[in-house]
Amino acid sequence: MTCTAPIFVGDVGTIFRLTVQECINDVLTIVDISAATALEFRFKKPDASVLTKTPIFTTDGTDGQLQYASIVGDLDQAGVWELQGKVTLPGGVYNTSIVTFDVDAVV
Repeated sequence: MTCTAPIFVGDVGTIFRLTVQECINDVLTIVDISAATALEFRFKKPDASVLTKTPIFTTDGTDGQLQYASIVGDLDQAGVWELQGKVTLPGGVYNTSIVTFDVDAVV
């Protein structure tokens, strides 16, 4: 996830996108997640509490990407947040890398 626009407490509609990858023979490869049986985003807030949300495919899942758009009440704390995705497939469970992002206070 790369974001150049600032994120603020209370923002609604902020898109968070992650890509599921695995290392095969020392090559980072995108995982086809189209057959997923469960999708999950875990947001770790600055106070260490965890917010769990259900993302959707960005396209059809063959690109390994999932996304979630924030709703009212999600981004409720200023500070450094962490995000990790989890995808359950018939052949196993994949967790994405953990990404961090800042949520700024509103004046």
